[in-house]
Amino acid sequence: MATMTFATVYPLYLAKVEKKGRTKEELHQVIEWLTGFDEKELHQLIEAKVSFEIFFQKARLNPNAHLITGLICGYRVEEIDNPLTQKVKYLDKLVDELAKGRKMEKILRVA
Repeated sequence: MATMTFATVYPLYLAKVEKKGRTKEELHQVIEWLTGFDEKELHQLIEAKVSFEIFFQKARLNPNAHLITGLICGYRVEEIDNPLTQKVKYLDKLVDELAKGRKMEKILRVA
């Protein structure tokens, strides 16, 4: 997973959310909430074809990321031991919630 590039997965995230009627802007909002990357930074990382390892090394992980819980791909996100895998699954979980039509306030763990 560490060597997989974010650029190869990003189009899959985008297709998944757009297929369900959500927007690229909403996807970017979710990614920015988790990682701190704004539109420009995100574009640069995609263009540079950085690995997930580098992607999350550069990220400023949201302090509320630990509030992301539940199942993704058969694993409980909060129980994943490998820190990089957990961060990737946090992102997968947020994208999944967006695609399933969850309200943005819930996705972004707003009180």
